Amino acid sequence: MTTNDRLPRFGYGTNGFANHRLSDALRVLADLGYEGVALTLDHHHLDPFAGNLPRRVAEIGALLDRLGLAVVVETGARFLLDPWRKHAPTLLDPDREHRIDFLSRAVRVTADLGAEAMSFWSGNKPPDLPDSLAWDHLVTGCAAVLDIAERHDVRLGFEPEPGMFVSDLASYDRLCTRLYSADRLGLTLDIGHCQCTEPLPVADCVRKAAPRLTYVQIDDMRRNVHEHLEFGAGEIDFPPVLAALAESGYGGLIAVELPRDSHRAPSLARDSIGFLRRAAGSADAP
Repeated sequence: MTTNDRLPRFGYGTNGFANHRLSDALRVLADLGYEGVALTLDHHHLDPFAGNLPRRVAEIGALLDRLGLAVVVETGARFLLDPWRKHAPTLLDPDREHRIDFLSRAVRVTADLGAEAMSFWSGNKPPDLPDSLAWDHLVTGCAAVLDIAERHDVRLGFEPEPGMFVSDLASYDRLCTRLYSADRLGLTLDIGHCQCTEPLPVADCVRKAAPRLTYVQIDDMRRNVHEHLEFGAGEIDFPPVLAALAESGYGGLIAVELPRDSHRAPSLARDSIGFLRRAAGSADAP
């Protein structure tokens, strides 16, 4: 390789395998040649609120080891906490203690799995909540999660998400400056989010984010367009992005996230790994 002596480590999000048993999804991904998974804790995939959690975590951990799959834990289940409200409650809602409890459980699952990181986000701000109070709630919630992560030696990745309160790299930086100790709060970077929120070419966005980078999500291999991009706002040129990641020395997982395509998960996972390998080869070309 010309930019880095390590090959990219590609993973796939289990939220794109919602119609599969978790154990079956892991076997499919290992058979396709993925090196890791982004495991979204959900009612059907290692529910942290169901019984016998230590036994179930141990079983999945043993399967991951047998399959040679690394893992990052994701916390973006849509209706796990509230069957009526998507992604609710968030760290900004009046009942945010339920979110903090969930994230605390996720930290412990992350530690018990030996996962590389746990990823989470701010959520949407309630319309009647002043920004100043939203920041107070978010900082307090993140500090509680950081404290638990410190005790369990878990690395965190915070994801700026378009449309949420922390939506871009600037607001992520603002969060870090407000936390007493943000050393353990790394960055989850969704490549598509760079395309639709940053005033930079995507590869330059990656370089800017590199010092805090914990985990990378990469999207929609079929159209090269992230689902947040409206009206065909532009395509992502993946070889320069992968080259920028290699130049930065990033060695974590680069995980495909296609949560709306579970009905054809195996074929899309196959297409995605092929696309990414070709893109990585182009990135290495002199």
